[in-house]
Amino acid sequence: MSEAWIIDACRTPRGIGKKGKGALADQHPHHLGATVLRAIAERNNLNTADVGDVIFGTHSQRGRQSNDLARMAALEAGYDIRASGMTLDRFCGSGITSVNLAAMNIMSGSEDLVIGGGAEMMSGYGEEGAAIAPFMDNGNLTLREMHPQPHQGLCADAVATIEGIEREALDALAYASQQRAANAIANGYFDKSLITVYNSDGSIALDHEEFPRPQTTLEGLAELKASFGALADFPLDEAGTTFRSLVLQKFPDLEINHVHHAGNSSGVVDGAAAVLLASPDYAKANGLKPRARVRAMCNMGDCPTLMLNAPVPAARKVLAKAGLQTTDIDLWEINEAFSVVAEKFQRDLDLDRDTVNVNGGAMALGHPIGATGSVLIGTVLDELERQDKQLGLVTMCAAGGMAPAIIIERI
Repeated sequence: MSEAWIIDACRTPRGIGKKGKGALADQHPHHLGATVLRAIAERNNLNTADVGDVIFGTHSQRGRQSNDLARMAALEAGYDIRASGMTLDRFCGSGITSVNLAAMNIMSGSEDLVIGGGAEMMSGYGEEGAAIAPFMDNGNLTLREMHPQPHQGLCADAVATIEGIEREALDALAYASQQRAANAIANGYFDKSLITVYNSDGSIALDHEEFPRPQTTLEGLAELKASFGALADFPLDEAGTTFRSLVLQKFPDLEINHVHHAGNSSGVVDGAAAVLLASPDYAKANGLKPRARVRAMCNMGDCPTLMLNAPVPAARKVLAKAGLQTTDIDLWEINEAFSVVAEKFQRDLDLDRDTVNVNGGAMALGHPIGATGSVLIGTVLDELERQDKQLGLVTMCAAGGMAPAIIIERI
């Protein structure tokens, strides 16, 4: 079995995912995807006819994001028509899964050059044809009775309540995320991977992270009203079903403490990312210098009702596959979907906090759902190089109670 080498990674800045506010909100999703695909081809002087597949993660495959965004983005990027493309949906985990599948293609010998990545225009959510979140009632009462799935924000509050994690700890982590992101931006830690997005007339649409709020203070976070209390009791149907009642189906005695708000939850943003992988033989024959190899990959499922708890067992599973311990990992990236996800992850695995999300996370930088996993793989790769470290582990929660994971090793 061949190794899968990571040759390069790049991404767009993340724009605020709201119409009228975000610099990328008027772009077409194909254009965001094409931006990173064009950049990764130019940076590595690729013969795009050799690209066996472009695999993109995109959660909301409705409206403008439908009809195989990966293929359309590759065509707009000017790729040879022989470079195929497919688009997948593992909710928030899509961007890790796309890279994992790219690596599997190479390791199996099926392909020699594959791009994994993702794109998400969250500014398009709510438009006609946009995706309905999986936790909303879709008429499948059998599934709802078997595995009730509430709003993920309420899941975050429920997990924090069950784990006994107080809001002060969650706000402290959110504050640290903002400070770390501000430091990384000020010192150019993201510059190696960051690709400017241009408008069709050649003017700059966005060349910097738009979402961070470096002025955030602990006092300001403490003043924010919890977001998911009222939403928990909003009636979903004529029978009076609510998100809270869905949780109580599985946890009947749980009195949920509402502790999450806009400041300690992930940001709604637009963005895209691409990761270039190759077989060792192809890389050597074509002068491509590897930056890392894929050491191990895995997927894990957990309770769909709590939804957010799979990253810890996923990390343990992928470590076992690689024959590693937590102390062997130099840098960790756990997506900050909500503060409790990252807080619980660090507590359960007893991690050195100076090795986790060292340049901030989604609470500061935003979470372009289908792209985030690919963004984080590029982020940990850049930081391993900057710190001259070797091993990085990336994982994240996904709706339905899932988590993909990957370990990469610097070459």
